[in-house]
Amino acid sequence: MSERLKDKVVLITGAASGIGAQAARQFVAEGARVVISDVNIDAGSKLARELGATFVTVDVSVEGQVRSAVSLAVEQHGRLDCMINNAGMVGAVGSILDTRADDWHRTLSVLLDSVFYGIKHAGAQMRRQGSGGSIISLSSLAGVAGGVGPHAYSVAKAGVIALTRGAASELAQYGIRVNAVAPGLVVTPLVDKVYGGRDKAEQGAVANSPLGSAAMPEEIAEALCYLASDEARHVNAHTLVVDSGVSVAGSSASAQFHARPAGFLGTMPKQYQ
Repeated sequence: MSERLKDKVVLITGAASGIGAQAARQFVAEGARVVISDVNIDAGSKLARELGATFVTVDVSVEGQVRSAVSLAVEQHGRLDCMINNAGMVGAVGSILDTRADDWHRTLSVLLDSVFYGIKHAGAQMRRQGSGGSIISLSSLAGVAGGVGPHAYSVAKAGVIALTRGAASELAQYGIRVNAVAPGLVVTPLVDKVYGGRDKAEQGAVANSPLGSAAMPEEIAEALCYLASDEARHVNAHTLVVDSGVSVAGSSASAQFHARPAGFLGTMPKQYQ
């Protein structure tokens, strides 16, 4: 590795598995000091021990917990250089005609409200430091192309893109870059659950890829590392789409979500339990 992120302090939400976990591994390999946050205490703590990183339990749907995670990163390392708003889930699935309002709000609280909290509190810290920084949020192909994902998920991910652009226009004056990454179908434990196993998930990813190959978390982590690095010093207000060209060539991936009985896939935020 090049250590292009040497000594940068990075906070990653939803980092106990999937894209977040792989991002933590690659950021550490690139020389960063990483704070891992997640609601999964066992997996998050184990990964932190493996990487020599710091772990903090965070429910990203609760603003105070996101603010506390930013404060912890600063207490542990003296500063915050990069915030990765990665925590996610599928959320409300099924026909929009049958979707429960509570499930809709639960989905947006984790996928969109959390990004607002992350940008707000990381941005405030970076402004206080006076040396700029990088904030990167995970959107999705579902936020770029209509009808690719479940309805609430798609709305939240489109909102991430709009919020990225708006925040970037405001925070640029402080040297803070705000960008997003929009993956297509990536083979993660979350996608495994949707498809009913790893083999089926890989087959689904290949079938939906114009390139005929399955995207893996490592490839999204590389995109995050690039946007966090000085190589991307003039990349701002941008959504980097990593989807094998599905946004142009099309995909039928959404059919499985809309055809399901209305329900909820993922851990519910505490305030809705």
